Amino acid sequence: MSGRTTLRLLYGALIALVALLTAWPAAAQQGIAGTPIAICVAPVRPGDTAAAMLRADDRYDCARAQTEFGPGDYWVRSTRLATRAETIRTASVWQDSATLYIAYADGMVLTDRMDGVDATRSIRMGAIFERPLPARAAPITRLLWKVDGSANLRGIVVGPRLATLHESARSDLLLGSLYSAFGGLCLALLVYNLALWGALKHGFQLAYCGMVSVLMLYAFSSSGAMAWAFPGMENNTRLRINYLLLSISAASALAFARSFFERRIFEGWIGRAATGVSIALLATSLIVVSLTPWRMSLLDRLFAVSFMPLIALVPFILWEAWRKRSNYLWLFTIAWAAPVVLAGFRVADHFHHVSWSLLLDNSTILSMTVEALISSVAIAYRFRVIAIERDEAREKVIATRLLADADPLTGLLNRRGFLQAAIGRAQPHLLVLADIDHFKAVNEALGHDGGDEVLRVMARALRAAAPPDALIARLGGEEFALLVPDCGQDLAGEVLARVRSERMPFDIRVTVSLGTCIGPIASEQNWKTLYRDADQALFAAKSAGRDRVRHALAPIAA
Repeated sequence: MSGRTTLRLLYGALIALVALLTAWPAAAQQGIAGTPIAICVAPVRPGDTAAAMLRADDRYDCARAQTEFGPGDYWVRSTRLATRAETIRTASVWQDSATLYIAYADGMVLTDRMDGVDATRSIRMGAIFERPLPARAAPITRLLWKVDGSANLRGIVVGPRLATLHESARSDLLLGSLYSAFGGLCLALLVYNLALWGALKHGFQLAYCGMVSVLMLYAFSSSGAMAWAFPGMENNTRLRINYLLLSISAASALAFARSFFERRIFEGWIGRAATGVSIALLATSLIVVSLTPWRMSLLDRLFAVSFMPLIALVPFILWEAWRKRSNYLWLFTIAWAAPVVLAGFRVADHFHHVSWSLLLDNSTILSMTVEALISSVAIAYRFRVIAIERDEAREKVIATRLLADADPLTGLLNRRGFLQAAIGRAQPHLLVLADIDHFKAVNEALGHDGGDEVLRVMARALRAAAPPDALIARLGGEEFALLVPDCGQDLAGEVLARVRSERMPFDIRVTVSLGTCIGPIASEQNWKTLYRDADQALFAAKSAGRDRVRHALAPIAA
């Protein structure tokens, strides 16, 4: 691909990515249903009651960030309200239980308690807790939460919003459409690439399918759809699964890149670092899953830290790909841009450097969409490169055959073409002479057409047994020759086994005798010496009963 074409594709992909990044917030903003409300926080003290905490203005802190309070049990109270909203929506957080007190203008206070399983049953699309607000003649004046066992990683009650049922349904519809589109995209890519793998058997295809499968599972869990599928699951268990799947997603993306890039890119310390990063990601997620809720805040930060080496490693991989002139650098630069940037924001969120938002909480879906789509383009481009290399290799083979004299019956080189290609090789070569046993009897039994077919089957067997760099020729009649650089292989034995396994015309049994010799072919005299010794070995094989191999000693170079 020319540099100008590459730049055009690069600019086009960047424009598409910017458009996607621009469109996503506008679309996802519609999924943030309802009107936000302000809240204040107070730690729980012995003897506290809901009635007292609805009135205890001096107990609440409305200025400090929720995350500054640390883990524990808390009262969270809204500011004064005058609403007839139908639901209250908050972000899914790690907590043991929460009791919602709903105060009305006529003095009535209704209670709604939510434990871990209730939390799962309350989750809406986008991993949002939604609790109904019973309708009464009097409007709602206050909302009060008593939260027990809050890990307070992003907050105690995060992103509270009052919403109508219509707003809630519209949010579910929009976010459900986005997640369904992502799931459909992943499923289509998965089926398509598995089908391609069945035909082409490239290892990077399986790595890509593994990555897409994990991304689908993570989207299934983080979107809240898992809570709908398993309403008896505790929400904290779903959050544990999120930790695990997010780490596996990152490790699988790295594994796909490693299998896709040319092998030289991950040689040396880059490959060792990639292995270490993947192990660290998986080990950290297992530690978090196993030990939570013990020291939850520390474990959450440890989990965030485990992504920093991955983010830091990506520029080095891309630099190595640029330095070694990888064909796939520009595609991976685009594919990794969104995941790396958004991963950085997620790490910053874990350390409370950015505020929580529904957009950020669901940004992984955006980055995974970009990664899956661009990686699919990369796979298509990889196939294009493979096809070009294959076509070039095929053209070279055709050109070589056109330059050499070929045997019209078998398509192999004839003696003249064989000698032209063979003579001039100074390094030791293995010459294998093969002669069909009792070929005259075969001709008499099958006729000349049948005998010709036997010769073609013999040629096919030689091609199948010979390595790609072998010279194969029909020297004349029923005599064939193979010439390969000597590397200690038992080529004659492989030819013999292949001929025995071939099905001959009319299932007639045809055997072959073989003689071999090793030596240089720097000159015509070398060829004569090598051929003479191999021919003597062939004669020895026939004298010993045929259908066997005999080896001659290597000739002395003239």
